[in-house]
Amino acid sequence: MAEPIAAAALAIEGALGWPTRLHALTGHPVGLFARIITATERRLNRRDASLTSRRVCGIAAMLLLLTMVIAATTSIEATVRALAGAWAWPILALLAWPAMAARSLDDHVRPIRAALLAGDLPEARRTVGMIVGRDTQGLDEPAVTRAAIESLAESFCDGVVAPLFWLLLLGLPGVWALKAINTADSMIGHREEPFGPYGWAAARLDDLVMLAPARLSGVLICLAGLRGWRVMVRDHTRHASPNAGWPEAAMAGALGVRLAGPIAYDGMLADKPWIGQHGADATPRDLSRALTIYRRGCVLLGVTALGVQWLA
Repeated sequence: MAEPIAAAALAIEGALGWPTRLHALTGHPVGLFARIITATERRLNRRDASLTSRRVCGIAAMLLLLTMVIAATTSIEATVRALAGAWAWPILALLAWPAMAARSLDDHVRPIRAALLAGDLPEARRTVGMIVGRDTQGLDEPAVTRAAIESLAESFCDGVVAPLFWLLLLGLPGVWALKAINTADSMIGHREEPFGPYGWAAARLDDLVMLAPARLSGVLICLAGLRGWRVMVRDHTRHASPNAGWPEAAMAGALGVRLAGPIAYDGMLADKPWIGQHGADATPRDLSRALTIYRRGCVLLGVTALGVQWLA
């Protein structure tokens, strides 16, 4: 019998998210990664070292992090299989559950939609500011809606498709190595100081592990939205990231709206190109449609995971 580990992990997270009480009791596994990343950065990222030396230290830090994560998760998976036998798969699904974020993302976006539909722009700005890095205090309704839709599309890849992809491919070591890389990229994978060359390895590894999931995410969004292919193929390169443009362009095409455009960070305006530049301004109704497409995409992904594991 095929083991539906990936589909079960997605279903558990879809039903429960990551409960607040559980988080208060145990924290989240990525918190451990964050502590390791912080500790190694303090010791290895010497600002007075050469650029080459700092880059080599960043590579060494990522190798250390991944060695620890892969060794631990490989041992855990082998132990579970040895002790539980044919019933190992539900335990492995539970161990993979925290790596998923389908329900958690939905829970973060719904309050933004509710505030927009109620006409409460200050609350919409506040809630969207919890999931995006741009300045939100001066955003108008279309800009808040765009920010929420962009985050939903990109996080569909980062928090749903990519973990399931690597879980299917490499089991627990694959999915938790991915989360370790994602965490390192978000913490140190920046061109600006104090990270710069030290964070190069984290950023490049993140680009690498997200290559296939990003393109799969775009395909799933187009399938769930019943359109968007042309805009995805045409505009995915208009994003600064080699990966995030795929799901964002797919969502822009599926909704018939324009996304991205000029965005302010820390008071500085970044003149980013439009994705789906010929589309309409996004409205709260479009955010509702985006959530529907997102949920359909999650279902399609779960069905795909079941099919892959059955074939395997």
